[in-house]
Amino acid sequence: MREMMLIGHVLVVPYPSQGHINPLLQFAKRLAFKGVKATIATTHYTVKFICAPNIGVESISDGFDDGGFSQAKSEEVFLKSFKANGSSTLSQLILKYQNTDHPVNCVVYDSFLPWALDVAHQHSIYGAAFFTNSATVSSIFCRIHHGLFSLPLEPKNMPLCIPGGPPLEFRDLPSFLRLPESYPVYLAMKLSQFSNLEKADWVFGNTFHGLEAEVAKEICNHWPGKLIGPMVPSTYLDGRIEGDKGYGADLWNPLSEQCMKWLETKTPNSVIYVSFGSMVSLTEEQMGEIAWGLKESGFYFLWVVKEHDRIKLPKGFIELSKDEGLVITWCNQLEMLAHEAIACFVTHCGWNSTLEGLSLGVPMVGIPQWADQLTDAKFVADIWEVGVRPNEDEKGVVRKEELIKCLKVVMEGKRSQKIRMNSLIWKSKALEAIGEGGSSDKCITEFATFLSSN
Repeated sequence: MREMMLIGHVLVVPYPSQGHINPLLQFAKRLAFKGVKATIATTHYTVKFICAPNIGVESISDGFDDGGFSQAKSEEVFLKSFKANGSSTLSQLILKYQNTDHPVNCVVYDSFLPWALDVAHQHSIYGAAFFTNSATVSSIFCRIHHGLFSLPLEPKNMPLCIPGGPPLEFRDLPSFLRLPESYPVYLAMKLSQFSNLEKADWVFGNTFHGLEAEVAKEICNHWPGKLIGPMVPSTYLDGRIEGDKGYGADLWNPLSEQCMKWLETKTPNSVIYVSFGSMVSLTEEQMGEIAWGLKESGFYFLWVVKEHDRIKLPKGFIELSKDEGLVITWCNQLEMLAHEAIACFVTHCGWNSTLEGLSLGVPMVGIPQWADQLTDAKFVADIWEVGVRPNEDEKGVVRKEELIKCLKVVMEGKRSQKIRMNSLIWKSKALEAIGEGGSSDKCITEFATFLSSN
């Protein structure tokens, strides 16, 4: 069922990776549900993967139209090219609609692309930043951008405290801050999110009031911030957008039918679902520890291992573990998490996966690898108490014994009951926020109404 039709036309511009396209595309669907004309503008290489009802699709250029990021020689080359080519082609797209019945009156852009705000204002239309990570992580990088923390952050100066947030130890910090020299281009990109943010007309965060209320309150003192999450397909939350079972963008080929058939043979709450997302690539040593930990745990498991990572699996592992587990290259994660057989989610704690686990009420074992995942894992284990985080050894590897111990904590015994109860509480809070009249729903309605009158 659709809400009443308003007017206004928003262009939604994501950074062209799976983890960024998904939440921005979902936001476009929420706006369309509210009666706003929404068009997603993504790169030539990724545009062919977009298919979402009631959402317009247009292409802009990153300068590598045939192969996208993989065609560029480096991250630095890609980002420089995307800024130059993206700015000009986004401008052309705005002009394309200028004399139509639906001129664009706002650009909602991924915060990784601050140049899109400049383009919007050059055309005298509104610009709204969309942050795809947690409010806590945004606050940390903001404070570094403004010189309130200096890099590298060191263990002797811990814990790190930000207004409204819990004390963070060294292991909880985004990897870019512990070792800033390791990913200088990505660090620069994270900090550039705030380069012109004071000029943004709106700032959206993919989180919700109950999840990070105090941190978000502090952030909103500085910008016109609105919490509009969780940006998870409606079928798994409020169900108000008909047929909204997936994000509508698959850069990978999902094998969901095979997974569902296998899960149907398992009893409720008996299977561990394991996925490290679209970007993380584990070392061969870590793959081996997880493989034998899963096999020796005594639980059934469904493990997503991307095609190029399968060579890292122990020799003969898939055949040896066929009675306990299914190893597949990709699937619709939401369908898996929603299945009654799934009892636990072993995750890298990317923000999208974290929100999906929370929204579907699935207990988690967090094994973060880099970037913001380490901070997300802290919240999963210690703040929201919906899972556990294994300890790494001196080499940064989670050994099989540690993994087995954590799986048993989540799957069995008294503490597992507490974790499962907390997971269901957060599931209810996520639904409350995005459901009709909830805190996030009100913010989306407010934005839609604004667009219709400006």
